[in-house]
Amino acid sequence: MPVAVPSQPEKRPTLYEVKRGDALILIGKKFGMTVSQVKTFNGLKDDKIRAGQTLKIPTLAELSAMAPPPKVHKRAGTAEAKPSPEIGTDPDKLRLEIFLDREQFSAGPIVGEPGPNFTRILLTYQSTHEDAKDDASLGAKAQAAVPDLFTHYKLKAEDFRFIAPPRAAPRAAPVVAKPTPVSARAPPGKISLRSPAVTVPPLTYKELTAMSMLAYRNPWEFVAERFHCQESYLHTLNEKLPAIPAIGTEFLVPNVIPFEIEKAFDEPLQPQADPKNPVTAAVVGLSQLNIYQGGALIAALPLSPARPGLHGRNSWTILDVIPRPRLATFEKERKEPTQKAASSASSYRGASPEPTASPPSPEPTASPPQTVLSSEEYLAAGPRNPVGILWINLAKSNSTDPLPYGLHGTSIPDLMNTEESLGGFRLTNWDIARAVRHLPSGTPLAWK
Repeated sequence: MPVAVPSQPEKRPTLYEVKRGDALILIGKKFGMTVSQVKTFNGLKDDKIRAGQTLKIPTLAELSAMAPPPKVHKRAGTAEAKPSPEIGTDPDKLRLEIFLDREQFSAGPIVGEPGPNFTRILLTYQSTHEDAKDDASLGAKAQAAVPDLFTHYKLKAEDFRFIAPPRAAPRAAPVVAKPTPVSARAPPGKISLRSPAVTVPPLTYKELTAMSMLAYRNPWEFVAERFHCQESYLHTLNEKLPAIPAIGTEFLVPNVIPFEIEKAFDEPLQPQADPKNPVTAAVVGLSQLNIYQGGALIAALPLSPARPGLHGRNSWTILDVIPRPRLATFEKERKEPTQKAASSASSYRGASPEPTASPPSPEPTASPPQTVLSSEEYLAAGPRNPVGILWINLAKSNSTDPLPYGLHGTSIPDLMNTEESLGGFRLTNWDIARAVRHLPSGTPLAWK
């Protein structure tokens, strides 16, 4: 019986160059083929491909002559995924991106077009999960876990405990009503939106150190972090929403398991060690935190060094976790606030004061050198503190003395791989919140 081949464009290529973020399941869907057919036609022994590799694409006649794929029984009420202008990417690729994040195998913030980290984390997941060894079984598993790519989120009154109220623009600089392009993160003093730009004065060092909490600067930041996505992508999905969304505003968001900051500090933060099912961790290539339980990889989370030149050797030890860390400095005010400080700043609405615990933090690097203060000054705790919402103390092997750097969150999830900061090793706030729930005090941390 001849195989039914989906209709294809008249000019079907005979060769295809593998792009960053590609996988066999995605290439197969692009040309109406199964993974098995792609592998058979190209003599591939496994599912591994690399960017720049050239694959042969059969003609429709050649494809019809190949062995038919096994029949897949579609569940009642389901429909084939079709590209949508709302999504901004291939729906199957987006589904895999969301699925991997749900499995705590993250390639970073959900974006319209995932980069090379996506392919790397996808292959890592397949190599460690027997039920997803090939792209067909991975695709079926992702479809079952993520039948809907998107869900909706409505802003609640209690969300504004974590969102700063809008700051008034100075009289000399009123609201500028001109369109601005969307970017992943706005420059200091700007709110990046598709609606008219709102000019706000940059916060000074004095204002920063006077804040009771460094909250999200606007609802867009809050929702983007809650649903693990790049802020610019959230704007793409919600083009018609107002510049400053109010209580009751409904967002279209990726269907991840949301990061609930209101529950991020629920005790116990760390689990008890179980000798029968030990947990270990590893920093791989200074770019990924792997967490193992009983020898099995259970989480792989993107990580970046926040301090230039910082790296480790052999094995270290995970110690305790400090919630709501503050950032200490002995330096006097700079003439201009840095982008990182400005992007961390906000005021806080309607909640009790934050605890005063602070991790042992390295002094921020300044140029030119600043006058040393007689006592420390602090940047308050909060999601826009440069070290994020949680700090994990680290020690050298066989020691319990905390090092001056640790694993921590970040105020710039969209830029943490491109912007220098300070502290130790950064994860997004949603990933550090997931990591601490797996890591008992005393967990060995290997450097690979």
